[in-house]
Amino acid sequence: MPRRPRVSIPGYPEHIIQRGNNRQPIFASDEDFKAYAYWLREYAEKFEVAIHAWVFMTNHVHLLCTPRSSMGVSKMMQSLGRQYVRYFNYSYQRSGTLWEGRFRSCLVQNQDYLFHLYRYIELNPVRANMVADPAEYSWSSYQCNGLGKRSKLLTPHQCYLSLGHTNEMRCNVYRGMFREQVSVKLIDDIRLATNKGLALGNDKFKDRIEALTGQRQKEIKRGRKVGWRKEQKKK
Repeated sequence: MPRRPRVSIPGYPEHIIQRGNNRQPIFASDEDFKAYAYWLREYAEKFEVAIHAWVFMTNHVHLLCTPRSSMGVSKMMQSLGRQYVRYFNYSYQRSGTLWEGRFRSCLVQNQDYLFHLYRYIELNPVRANMVADPAEYSWSSYQCNGLGKRSKLLTPHQCYLSLGHTNEMRCNVYRGMFREQVSVKLIDDIRLATNKGLALGNDKFKDRIEALTGQRQKEIKRGRKVGWRKEQKKK
C-alpha cells in the first residue's frame, strides 16, 4: 500500500512526532537532549521553520511548528535526524537505524485546536508520571511558554502573542489553560490525526485543506453504511 503523501502548507502550524525504533530510547543523557535541541534550532533556522512548542521524551519527541515553505519541515527533520543519528551512534558505539521510519505529522487549526496541541505536548511528562507539574520537566517548552524562560529555539505563535500585552500577562493566561488535563477524546483525536496525516480541526478547516491539497482529510468509516440492507431489498 503506497504511503500517504505528507501535507505541509506554508503558514499552517503542524504537529510532529518522531519515535525511536521499536520505542527504544533516543536520549540517554542530558548531553543527548542538549545536542538534539542545538541541531533542531540550527536546522529550524536554516529551513525557516518556527518552533512554538516541544517536548523531548526518552524515546520520542513532539514539536509544534510553522514552516515558511512547503518542504521546510521535511528538510528540517531529515537533516536533524541524520545529524543526530551520527552523533548518537558514535557516542554509544552502535550502528544502524535509530528512528521508527519517517516522522508523522498533521496540520493544526489555529482557532480552538492550537492551544490543545500546546497542552497535549507539554503535558506529556505528566501523563507519563515523570513529573507532577509540567514546570518540573526541563526538556519541554512549558518553562518558556508558561514561566517566561528565554530560549533561542522558541518562536511564539501569533495566537500565543495575542494572550496578553506583556510577557507576564501571556504567561499567566497560558498557565491557566493547564488547570485541566487534555480530555481522553481529544488525545485520541490528536493521535489519530497525527498518525494518519489528517488535518486536526473542525469540518470547515478540513474541507479547506482538502480543497487546497486535493487530499482527503477525514477518516473513512469502516464497514458498510447505515441502511445498506434496505437498499439491497429495493434492488
